[in-house]
Amino acid sequence: MQLTFPHTAQSNSPAETESLGARLAGMLQDDATLPRFVALYGDLGVGKTAFVRGFASLLSPESLVRSPTFTLVNEYRNKTTKKSLFHFDMYRIDSEDDLYSMGFDDYPDRGICIAEWCEKIPYALPLHYLRVTITKNDAQQPDSREILIERI
Repeated sequence: MQLTFPHTAQSNSPAETESLGARLAGMLQDDATLPRFVALYGDLGVGKTAFVRGFASLLSPESLVRSPTFTLVNEYRNKTTKKSLFHFDMYRIDSEDDLYSMGFDDYPDRGICIAEWCEKIPYALPLHYLRVTITKNDAQQPDSREILIERI
């Protein structure tokens, strides 16, 4: 089933967050008109990496997804299609020079990009992208999340 944008979903577990990530990845596989950059927003521990795990489970099923906090970017390559998924963590990015030194501008031409902590790089986002905002929405249920997906 296709998502319409904007799309709001309720997640009550990391597995549900992963499932929504996989669903969005499936849409990118099926629809070449969708942006190839996914920008993730949300506080620490909100489930951004869980979303990426689900996203990668479809695009690069044999990959072990870990947050690239210290490496800044992980490449997950699909062994069958030979296509790459680039997973960024922008938490430690402090300037445009940091992005330039990692060759950030070259990645979108090489595959699909998904980036955590895009709050840190509003000046560097492409003109068109998918924005995923994950927020905790129920203090009584620690795994409860609202996930908003928008096409920018």
